[in-house]
Amino acid sequence: MAIAYPHFIGSENASMDTGFPSLSLPTPLSPPVILTQDELKKIAAYKAVEFVESGMVLGLGTGSTAKHAVDRIGELLRQGTLKNIVGIPTSKKTHEQAVSLGIPLSDLNEHPVVDLAIDGADEVDPDLNLVKGRGGSLLREKMVEGACKKFVVIVDESKLVNYLGGSGLAMPVEIIPFCWKFTAKRLQDLFEDAGCSAELRIENGEPFVTDNGNYIVNLFFKRDIGDLKAASDAILRIAGVVEHGMFLDMATTVIVAGELGITVKNKH
Repeated sequence: MAIAYPHFIGSENASMDTGFPSLSLPTPLSPPVILTQDELKKIAAYKAVEFVESGMVLGLGTGSTAKHAVDRIGELLRQGTLKNIVGIPTSKKTHEQAVSLGIPLSDLNEHPVVDLAIDGADEVDPDLNLVKGRGGSLLREKMVEGACKKFVVIVDESKLVNYLGGSGLAMPVEIIPFCWKFTAKRLQDLFEDAGCSAELRIENGEPFVTDNGNYIVNLFFKRDIGDLKAASDAILRIAGVVEHGMFLDMATTVIVAGELGITVKNKH
């Protein structure tokens, strides 16, 4: 989706009957700049990289938004602006990208505490809870980002929702392949009151397989699922479930790129 970035000026007029000062209709100084959704993601990603300092251990996210951040980190390393960075990738795809950019890599075994992680999200609610993992990397993302001192999330404004599941798009759950239909049915029944439907993720006509050799079941909700912590615990109690895509109380900062520019939301 393309979004216009108009450049406006406003001037105060005399107060109207309400007694409040009013602004004149905005006057364009130049034609609106049209930014695509990907360009908005890039703006947010570059802003997030401003949090990175030399000597940090970084969690490197996965997905179209996080890719821009990883590219930027590689660029700053080549320029010498950043030094002594160690990256911990959250997927094989990000690992390959980081290697191609010359970013030194390690893992949680060697660096169990991560200074900062930067990643995208599929949904962000008003309390900065997230849905992540529609790219299929939710388990490794949650392991790395759960070990972070700071977790900066980068999104465009289309990802903001009133409640998790509110976009009507998938909330992914990683499950083992063994008897996956049985597990998917249990997940669907768990959220029957929210009008849940559970679907196996298919790619190129075959079940999508994660980096960990597991399947993904996508949950779709028609209504709010309510208490997120209770929902999380209930999902994880189902045998056959590995992990789910709700990232609760993990983000410390969310950077949102929208038609009015960049908004930075911090966890209170």
